Amino acid sequence: MDVGTIGRAAGLFAVTNVDDIVILALFFAQGAGHRGTTRTIALGQYFGFAGILAVAVAAAFGATFLPEAAVPYLGLLPLALGVKAAVQAWRHRNDPDEERNAEGGGPTALAVAAVTFANGGDNIGVYVPVFATSGPGGMAVYVTVFLVLVAVWVAAGRFFATRPAVAAVLSRWGHVVLPVVLIGIGVLILVEGGAFGL
Repeated sequence: MDVGTIGRAAGLFAVTNVDDIVILALFFAQGAGHRGTTRTIALGQYFGFAGILAVAVAAAFGATFLPEAAVPYLGLLPLALGVKAAVQAWRHRNDPDEERNAEGGGPTALAVAAVTFANGGDNIGVYVPVFATSGPGGMAVYVTVFLVLVAVWVAAGRFFATRPAVAAVLSRWGHVVLPVVLIGIGVLILVEGGAFGL
């Protein structure tokens, strides 16, 4: 494997996915105290990122499963999940923190995958030309490095969510921050992509 390509792949992944660490930390906070949270989040993150890679690789070979005009509408996924989380937070607004965290339940793998895929819609536009110019061997290196780094990102999200100071803030405010972040991501994707003529 070419060390230069590995370094470029790692850099590209870090630059295009830095915001995912915050989202992952919020998901870990949502799932605090629930069994299997790490496995569920990792599974969802891998499913979502595999979807991004599948579309990018296919597009690099000239196939387009996802029309470019449809990409902005991916913002509807995190927007809907954010609204759902906001409604749940509102329903339990007067519950004590411990009770709210217990009733809220952890994130589902499908929810994590949907947010990952939607939030990575713009990554596809960056990955396609890089993959197309790297050739099959270089593309394989990029995909391998990306998949390894997904695990690192999940571990980083868990690490930040379990630091005592961060965990205390997320435990107290995570139920408010998560819907705000998801709705913000959804609106940003819709607006930047010009969905609905925005």
